[in-house]
Amino acid sequence: MNTYFNVVEKQRKFFNSNKTKDINFRKQQLKLLSQALKSYESKLEKAIYDDFKKSKFDTFTNELALLYLDIKEAIKKVNRWSSIKRVKTNIINFPAKSYIVPEPLGVCLIIGAWNYPIQLSLAPAIAAIAAGNTVILKPSELSSNTSSVIKEMIKNTFDDAFFTVIEGGVEETTALLEQKFDKIFFTGSVPVGKIVYQAAAKQLTPVTLELGGKSPTIVWHDANIKVSAKRITWAKFLNAGQTCIAPDYLLVHQHIYNDFLQALKEEIKQSNFALENGNYVQIINQKNFNRLIEMMDKEKIFTGGNFNAEKRLIEPTILYNVDFKHISMQDEIFGPILPVLSFENIEDVIDEIKRRPRPLSCYIYSGNKKIAKKIISEISFGGGAINDSIMHITNSKLPFGGVGDSGIGSYHGKAGFDTFTHYKSIMDKPTFFEPNFKYSPYSDKKINIIRKFMRI
Repeated sequence: MNTYFNVVEKQRKFFNSNKTKDINFRKQQLKLLSQALKSYESKLEKAIYDDFKKSKFDTFTNELALLYLDIKEAIKKVNRWSSIKRVKTNIINFPAKSYIVPEPLGVCLIIGAWNYPIQLSLAPAIAAIAAGNTVILKPSELSSNTSSVIKEMIKNTFDDAFFTVIEGGVEETTALLEQKFDKIFFTGSVPVGKIVYQAAAKQLTPVTLELGGKSPTIVWHDANIKVSAKRITWAKFLNAGQTCIAPDYLLVHQHIYNDFLQALKEEIKQSNFALENGNYVQIINQKNFNRLIEMMDKEKIFTGGNFNAEKRLIEPTILYNVDFKHISMQDEIFGPILPVLSFENIEDVIDEIKRRPRPLSCYIYSGNKKIAKKIISEISFGGGAINDSIMHITNSKLPFGGVGDSGIGSYHGKAGFDTFTHYKSIMDKPTFFEPNFKYSPYSDKKINIIRKFMRI
């Protein structure tokens, strides 16, 4: 018998007790999680520093603060989200009442990612708890120190029949995926996402896949060069580029191409990215470090290019005079390397992007509303921004998720609640009245009555 069978069945038994359907119970668990995060802040800060050399500031702003906001919003709005919704009843079913009942899916498996190991593990868990589910969380083994502290925190806070953490790598994840879950939520790479999707299909388990892709940034010739360069530089080199919605490459109009390169170089210099400044991190492991080094074509380096193999540090690097055939343009970079391509015709840019897998994000820098509208309407992508990058993720009213190869489904705020919820449709009809037009014997007269009701 699979090692995790009893774990899943224990949670299923707890879920079937209906305890999680109590809104007050959900709120209490969310409050417990908030309290746990506060009491474990120092341990989490140390763990994530040991994994990435990430600063206390970045850990709070990029990870913990977003979770606190998620919890506050869920506690405030879960009553409304969980309420039964009355809807109109069509005339054919008169007299009757119709309504929609939100109900939790059940036992949920959440597989977290390593690049933001606290936020990307616990944000889906918050949504699942708010929706009334039980949670089995599998953090990434690559950020092992953070994973260990998350496990300790959850174990010391919750009944494992409701919320538990299972650590491990490929073997443990594979064994977990053999179990029957009511929902699987995965954040990670496209290749692993396909494996998760295949495993879920065998059990007919619904999935949400938060993947990645090469997210383009288009800089039109009327863009504010200084502000655009500042925002792009911050977004790209945050977490040393290890961000799924980071600008993966730039497409800059040829009229401002050289000026924009210089602006990026100057902004990198002013930002002074370094571990000791608390605004930079190391690459997660040697495998990813080596993969990134191979992308740095020396002849194409405009600025940067230096690295420290022992510390797994790569300085912010800009590549220039590259095209779509360059090695850096073949796969998602997920590191502090930014290819900057030049273009003249927006139609050519749109065609090039549309030939490739749909990206998780797309960013447009321009004051031209017509150009922005054209790009948004013609290119399919998960989400994005005009004259900014990454920050759309901080608005919980915007569903976050991919499309096509960049993901399936979305979450954050109400969208997160919906992701872990089934909306059950109910019609409530009295028995004092029952017309006979739907029963045999059938006749043309009855067809005419039906046509009249249907107005056809």
